[in-house]
Amino acid sequence: MIKPLKKFGQNYLVDRNIVRKIYDVINPQINDIIIEIGPGQGALTEYLSESEAKVYAIEIDKRVIESLKSRFGNIEFINQDFLEIDLIKFNSKSLRLVGNIPYNITSPIIFKIFENNQLIKDSVLMVQYEVAKRMTAKVGSKDYGILSVLLQYFTETEICFKVSPNVFFPKPKVFSAIVKINLKRNREDFRFNKAFISVVKAAFGNRRKTLKNSLSNSIFAQLNIKNCKIDFSKRAEELYLEDFIYLTEFILKSEQI
Repeated sequence: MIKPLKKFGQNYLVDRNIVRKIYDVINPQINDIIIEIGPGQGALTEYLSESEAKVYAIEIDKRVIESLKSRFGNIEFINQDFLEIDLIKFNSKSLRLVGNIPYNITSPIIFKIFENNQLIKDSVLMVQYEVAKRMTAKVGSKDYGILSVLLQYFTETEICFKVSPNVFFPKPKVFSAIVKINLKRNREDFRFNKAFISVVKAAFGNRRKTLKNSLSNSIFAQLNIKNCKIDFSKRAEELYLEDFIYLTEFILKSEQI
């Protein structure tokens, strides 16, 4: 086995039972176009290669590419950083993203999914369990935050199952989880989407402060809230998705962004 590199956040999945469970969640179909992020030693890649889907595997680590190519001739390997790939090149509006992703770039990968929401159908990803809880948190809980709201807006996300550190080499210090992210197809307004992300980030910018104080410390500092129906004495974690949507609509009408 090639030594995992800390700089790439590599923890190789070595338990075939878990790999099979992940594959069953993905459930590849004949016309699917699947992008595997970080195939590593090819644990999941092996199962994907036996499906009838078209599979691309994007791997930043040059050391494993040739070995993977020799083992899985029906998969197209791309030696590149996934975050730098333009997903338009795959010429599909129903891409499926899968993988045991590096935990240190989980948020950038999820934001890339948001940015490409009209190209991606769904994602099945391994993330830290604590991150998975934030991804699926409900309003008012301590885990409810930026990821929770944005994932509610762009997707329907669920935790499929929890994963022990014992199934990896080297063993991480935390539990993991498989999450399934289904993209909503009605989020097509690019201007609104961009504004919505900015509003949510600003609202949670000062988590312990009221919404009014958080926004006053953001790009919305000059916003006239006089006719807005939102209760600005609340904190961001008390607002529902519908509240953030309404606030974004109000701001756009006010031409504050």
